[in-house]
Amino acid sequence: MSGAEEIRIHDLLEPELTPIQQAAREAAEQMPVEISEQAVLSEARERTGLSDFGADDFRERLRLWCQAVNEDAGLGAVGRIGVHRDIVRYAANRLRFEDLLHRHPEILDVRIQRPIIICGLPRSGTTHLLNLVAADTRLRSLQYWESLEPIPVPGEEPGEDGVDPRLVRSRESYAQQDMMMPLLKNMHDMAPEHVHEEIELMCLDFSSYELEWIATVPRWRDYYLAQDQTDSYAYMKKVLQALQWLRGPDRWILKSPQHMEQLGPLLTTFPDATIVLTHRDPVSVIASAITMLSYGDRIRRKQVDPPAVATYWIDRVEKLLRACVRDRDLLPARQSIDVLFHEFMADDIAIVERIYALAGLEMTKAARGQLDAYMKANPRGKHGRIAYDLKADFGVEPGALRGRFDFYFDRFPIRAEG
Repeated sequence: MSGAEEIRIHDLLEPELTPIQQAAREAAEQMPVEISEQAVLSEARERTGLSDFGADDFRERLRLWCQAVNEDAGLGAVGRIGVHRDIVRYAANRLRFEDLLHRHPEILDVRIQRPIIICGLPRSGTTHLLNLVAADTRLRSLQYWESLEPIPVPGEEPGEDGVDPRLVRSRESYAQQDMMMPLLKNMHDMAPEHVHEEIELMCLDFSSYELEWIATVPRWRDYYLAQDQTDSYAYMKKVLQALQWLRGPDRWILKSPQHMEQLGPLLTTFPDATIVLTHRDPVSVIASAITMLSYGDRIRRKQVDPPAVATYWIDRVEKLLRACVRDRDLLPARQSIDVLFHEFMADDIAIVERIYALAGLEMTKAARGQLDAYMKANPRGKHGRIAYDLKADFGVEPGALRGRFDFYFDRFPIRAEG
């Protein structure tokens, strides 16, 4: 497939399921799952052989996750299995982390120094920027496979090929997902070796906006937004300390869109961080994000409802951006930089050089070579580009929607797209 090829998803409103998708939905209907605190924690204990979850405050949040998911009447059997799988995985990861910390309390003495942290809207270039900078091997990053299972399973050794069993499992899962939903990689490729968000680590404390991406959970959203997230950010930092203790180097490149609405807790947790905020026309961001979500809903939910997806995420993006505008000035100028999407797309490396200058990181010849190699191996749109149509697919007029975000355009010199 040519990287220049444009792909139009014509069946968002009335999905034409492939035989694989139809079979998966039918099979899932025969495998009901219980989503409750007791069921999740029991399965995690059974999976790991461990029982100490650490501080119990996470249980209230777990109960709210389960309640919110169970209230989502439109979530189909495949969606419920997926949520159940993720929640059990988070609980098991927490058990393994607490066990490692108990056996090696020196982990808490590990220093995370001057991380570079990217904050920006989903679909605003954050993933490309993260993976580009992570190509510089002087920095520690979190690959997707490692984010899914951050703590090695005790006694589990690499195979004869030297590959971590966690990576093997992630590759198998990726191949299955690609067969099931082949266009996901065109919108947001989650290849096992690609660098991912530390938000996966926050899920060990059952506090992040991650749940909103896989279920319709207004109860959880409202609770999450009303709570001070500083303690959960501190928990995530402890998991990063463990990962750094397991394998260096000791300077991190991190990223999550969620940080845009949590700049206060982020800075409290990483007071010496260099914080990079990416900015893009919210209309383009929303078009991309809700198309991706609606495409996934054909397998995840009982029925697709693209206009409802648009309504939820337009409001959610507005909440996120209003928090960013409110809190932007909390970040010291000597530690923060705003990156405009059109400037980043025009010259990726120049933007990275600006970030490095602010972070006090020299752009060496070796580092430049690693960044160039990544760019050559990962051209934009290498899987083909998705063509988005807000009006046709979601009944949303782009111009009218853009006006809703005047407050954001007034604060940052973002270029309107289309």
